[in-house]
Amino acid sequence: MTPPSPSPSPSSSPSPSTRLLDGQIALVTGAGGGIGRGIAMRFAEEGAAVAVHCRTAVAAARQVADGIRDRGGRATVLRADLTDEDACRRLVEQAADWGGGRLTALVNNAGVQPLRELPGMTAAEWRAVVDTNLTGVFACTQAAAAVMRAQDGGGTVTHIASIEAGAPAPAHAHYSASKAAVVMHARSAALEYGPWGVRVNSVSPGLVDRAGLAESWPEGVRRWRRAAPTGRLGRPEDVGDACVFLASRLASWVTGHDLVVDGGVTARPSW
Repeated sequence: MTPPSPSPSPSSSPSPSTRLLDGQIALVTGAGGGIGRGIAMRFAEEGAAVAVHCRTAVAAARQVADGIRDRGGRATVLRADLTDEDACRRLVEQAADWGGGRLTALVNNAGVQPLRELPGMTAAEWRAVVDTNLTGVFACTQAAAAVMRAQDGGGTVTHIASIEAGAPAPAHAHYSASKAAVVMHARSAALEYGPWGVRVNSVSPGLVDRAGLAESWPEGVRRWRRAAPTGRLGRPEDVGDACVFLASRLASWVTGHDLVVDGGVTARPSW
């Protein structure tokens, strides 16, 4: 009697035959570091060719692209100012051209999060956040959906929102408002682009760790760990995993959904 084959280790890298995104061409905005890097790397690990977008962090974006290539993947670096509608359209066109005329996944990750209290906030400061976090999402999605409509199989768009879309913090009013709008844009786009074969969802992360965070905000990190049922901060790869799922065949009937990735913090009562 032949003994059963051992189960693969959970830490094993997926084999090429089991990768979820084989054959996909993905554009990840704001992919030079942090969450964007985690998303880009996870997409590449699951078989996608990745266009790594940046605005000014060219060296960091090149490191991400080099890391993907070092692991046998395909990547390119594209620059664009996402507050410029025409630049958004050119970015999507460049990604599709690099992909041989195809773009199957867009992750709208780029965003800014300055601190400014409402009483002293200027309209220019408000617009700087909204134009990047929301208007850039609108323009990139519109351009990508047009590409995806014209190709077999359609495509997916995933917005990176935030749990602050529903739970604002002091000095974050412009950021929280922009992320709440991003969640609603995803739902609206799912409704209108669905007949084109385009699924649109959002991912709302909680606090994601980064270099130096525990030193610069020790009390905030301690409070988060106490509040999270999982007892830890998020990792960029946690957000990347959620985006991989939404772009994959496993989520073929998921659209218009906001996937919260926060270690359970929002499950805790606030009273």
